[in-house]
Amino acid sequence: MNAKKFFNENLVELYKNEGIKGFNELYSKVTKKLMFNIHVIDDEYDVFVAFETMNNRGKKLTNLELLKNRLIYLTTLYPDDFFDELDKIDLRKQINNAWKEVYYQLGRNEKNALSDDEFLRAHWICYFSYSRKKGDDYINFLLNKFSSKKIFEMKIVDSNDFEDSFSGFTYDDEETIIENDDLETLELSKLTPNEIDSYVNSLKDLSMYWYDTYFPNESTNLTPYERTWVDKLNRIGIVYFRPLVMVIISKRDLTEEQRIHAFRTIERFIFICFRIGSNQATFRSSEFNRLTKKLYWNEIDLDVVINEIEATTNANTDYALQNYVTKIEKNFDSKLGYYGWNTVRYFLYEYEISLAKKNNIEKLDWNLFTRSERDKVSIEHILPQKPSKYYWRNTYRQFDSDEIISLSGSLGNLLPLSQSINSSLQNDSFEDKKISKLDGRRGYENGSHSEIEVSKYEDWTAEIIYQRSIKLLNFMEKRWKFSFSADQFKRLVYVSFVRDGREIPKDLLKEKVLEENSKSYTDLDNFSSNELGNKQLSFWIDFINYCKSIGRDNLVNRKPFAQNWYDITVPNAQFHLSFTITSSKYITLLIYAYDLDMFVKLEERKDEIEYHFGDKLNWYSSRTGSTAKRILYKQEYDIFNPSKKQEIFDWMIKKYDLIYNALIEVELINAGDSPESRFSFLKQYLQEKNDEIIILSFSQIEEIINSKLCDSAYNYNAYWKCSKTHVLPNLIFESGYDISNISLIDEKIVLKKRIQ
Repeated sequence: MNAKKFFNENLVELYKNEGIKGFNELYSKVTKKLMFNIHVIDDEYDVFVAFETMNNRGKKLTNLELLKNRLIYLTTLYPDDFFDELDKIDLRKQINNAWKEVYYQLGRNEKNALSDDEFLRAHWICYFSYSRKKGDDYINFLLNKFSSKKIFEMKIVDSNDFEDSFSGFTYDDEETIIENDDLETLELSKLTPNEIDSYVNSLKDLSMYWYDTYFPNESTNLTPYERTWVDKLNRIGIVYFRPLVMVIISKRDLTEEQRIHAFRTIERFIFICFRIGSNQATFRSSEFNRLTKKLYWNEIDLDVVINEIEATTNANTDYALQNYVTKIEKNFDSKLGYYGWNTVRYFLYEYEISLAKKNNIEKLDWNLFTRSERDKVSIEHILPQKPSKYYWRNTYRQFDSDEIISLSGSLGNLLPLSQSINSSLQNDSFEDKKISKLDGRRGYENGSHSEIEVSKYEDWTAEIIYQRSIKLLNFMEKRWKFSFSADQFKRLVYVSFVRDGREIPKDLLKEKVLEENSKSYTDLDNFSSNELGNKQLSFWIDFINYCKSIGRDNLVNRKPFAQNWYDITVPNAQFHLSFTITSSKYITLLIYAYDLDMFVKLEERKDEIEYHFGDKLNWYSSRTGSTAKRILYKQEYDIFNPSKKQEIFDWMIKKYDLIYNALIEVELINAGDSPESRFSFLKQYLQEKNDEIIILSFSQIEEIINSKLCDSAYNYNAYWKCSKTHVLPNLIFESGYDISNISLIDEKIVLKKRIQ
């Protein structure tokens, strides 16, 4: 009746707005354009389950929707003498109410809606016995658990059939550590209505606390101090601990002191084991996720969990510290220093908070501090990376260029700014940096507590950088309760050459420095942006022509442009390969992973990829929190030197072949898979069809090309637009058709034959 009423009301509204013409168009669509899917089902397959699973209304069901449909369907299967109709209605009401609450919590923050799948997976970790293997097997477990067969039979399964690699983290700097999981057997007993009721009520109850883990400052379940610590966990990157934090918040019998102790312990583990130790993101995840489940079911006390996390942290601290020293030294080798440490923002913010506590006022907002703005900086090198002003040149005249770069990248020279500034202002003299000016810079003296602390120095010398580096490392030891060895401490300070007793030359002549500055331009300064673009375009044209001349057309799948990168698509993959040229002196080969899941898959094969490639790659250059991740291999060359071009091109092709073959060896690329070979079947289909209008669903395209489309095809209209690297729409265009309509909801495209 509700459906009839709905259609009547809408027909009245349609006639009111569009008259009989609207009725005729609707009738035409219903009688001529209504599409049906036909599914052939084997006799032994449960038709009701199939219908419930495929009831997608033109759009794929989310796992949460799928599970709800399954549970409601199961309520209809119990015999009336065991579970009468009133009980069934009540249970279905419980399910609907639970899902209503879950959807409310997941969508409470309109700007940052929470993932259905992540919540389902997190709840699964708490509710069922946890083990891990593949990211989507938690839903396979749930659908197997809540199935019609479980109502009527019992089954023994190996829990390793339902393993999961839960990694809800935002950190991109981990090394490979492999851990062995103990085998565990689960007995799936006969499924009762009470089990369904208990499960959905648990899902409902925990959804509120799941929201609290993401938005602690909105929580009414946390005290102000607890909110501060949950916020820290989000800022540092909570990795796989979010389900545990959710359970801790849900335990209303715990005191504030107990919860704070737990949050402190988790934060210390993350900082030591992940942020300085660079362990793999799943390090000890199985163990702690199993403890999460035990805590939820009151099988253990919170103290057991805290003691286990503390013991693990302490046992791995020595390894973490040594690994940190090695990493920082590599960062200095690449001229980044501490600026290349992904956790430097979190660390400097924590130091700022320690100063704020002394002054009882906050001056640095985390959201403003971490905001990414083009051509602006929120962490400043006090001594600029490339000092040109007389003040800096004269103050550091006793050091060579490499030493100045090291001093600039040292921990003591980095400063969090309360207000980001244009990057062009970084070369200001120290006096100018201290005082607020009209050019957009807020002086240190009016900035964050860290800025005010620095502004009290008369001059910014190498000795002060050395002393401040020591001070910050001492803070690190005290804040996270560990101690570097004397050798490690010295290596982390890195700029001990400041105290080597060298003679300081006489002051530089100001006029001479100004004259040198007027003559000292980089390659990029010597020509305008248009001229640079022309040089880049010429470079890529020459590269393409060279590839064609030696029969390497497989590298030529896009037009060259006046830009510093050239992408090469990888068929049926969630990444592509690319070359970039930087500062006229570096050529870089990179793997560009579209999302974190793909990066994790690559990272899991890190050692194998580097073995087959024959050299180490830079895995951790991407910004913390970025969705896409880059894996780099860089070589220094005089890029625009004509006499070097063939040498550079040969290097590019050689390294491309090595990385491509390495990815084939680790089974991330199909050796026989290429865009041309896959999509040629579609081209043949279109040419044979030769209709004026062709409507193709995404599933039809996949059947024609005999492979899956990438996720972008299902999620982004831009995928279907002809552009530099989009092979499929380009091929459709070459076949004589334009894509006149794209429907991601209906998962189909409409092709219109182009008039020749």
